[in-house]
Amino acid sequence: MKTTEKVLIFSAPSGSGKSTIVNHILGLHPEIEFSVSATSRPPRGQEQDGVEYYFLSVEDFRARIEADAFVEYEQVYEGRYYGTLKSEVQRIWDKGHVIVFDVDVKGGVSLKKYFGEKALSVFIQAPSVEELHRRLVARKTDSPEAIAERVAKAAEEMTYAPQFDRILVNDDLATAFAEAEAMVDSFLAR
Repeated sequence: MKTTEKVLIFSAPSGSGKSTIVNHILGLHPEIEFSVSATSRPPRGQEQDGVEYYFLSVEDFRARIEADAFVEYEQVYEGRYYGTLKSEVQRIWDKGHVIVFDVDVKGGVSLKKYFGEKALSVFIQAPSVEELHRRLVARKTDSPEAIAERVAKAAEEMTYAPQFDRILVNDDLATAFAEAEAMVDSFLAR
């Protein structure tokens, strides 16, 4: 299996099952490694630097932007940045591993543009906006206002789906797992 300098990009609106599918793929492929993103937000709860994120100050993040240290980055809110460090990509490739990105939709589009044919980009979507709403409510992690905001954002994010190599509708998790496995296996075998 040829894995030289390949990347997998999984993007989805919140509640589509992206992280569940990415974790499933990681469990099947020891040669695939999760890319840790950088952020300017402070750690939450038990989050650790270099594990969940690389936590940078706003000043450090901006200095790294100026130094062209990112593959891609986005200012999500004023002073709140997220991005992929070139050093993280190199760290994983130096091990001979394939990188997997679990990123928002705009980040996924940016990463695909950057990596081109080295990347397989997969857009995961819930079967409908109504189902997405139901899943977010069932999570019990957000207020009704936050859920409404996420659902509105998801409807806008779904317009990006055609910019991805593949679209995976997560209607049934076992089926979605099988389809994701087939996509990844086919890409890795190239």
